[in-house]
Amino acid sequence: MGPLATRIHTALHRELAAEHIELVDESHMHSGPAAETHFNLVVVSETFDGKRLVARQRLVYGALAAELRDGVHALTMKTLTPAEFSAAAGPVANVSPACRGGSKAD
Repeated sequence: MGPLATRIHTALHRELAAEHIELVDESHMHSGPAAETHFNLVVVSETFDGKRLVARQRLVYGALAAELRDGVHALTMKTLTPAEFSAAAGPVANVSPACRGGSKAD
């Protein structure tokens, strides 16, 4: 895990009391720097209980304000309560779309 990913983990635990975090660096799938610019995130927190999707995402953006300023170009996220995470019947990670800005796979 790189330094920015470590900071993201730390901030989510500290600010949202995250119970579970899955953070995948997908930078290698995109043009530009090879690491720590594009992330796929699953975060589970009691803090999300009773909140709609937009409110949950705002909480994540608020918790990661410094990290977003310091190099994160794209953040795909799924925000779940512990009950939603427990009820999930399979993988909960998002499938990221292909890069529209010139994929390294092209």
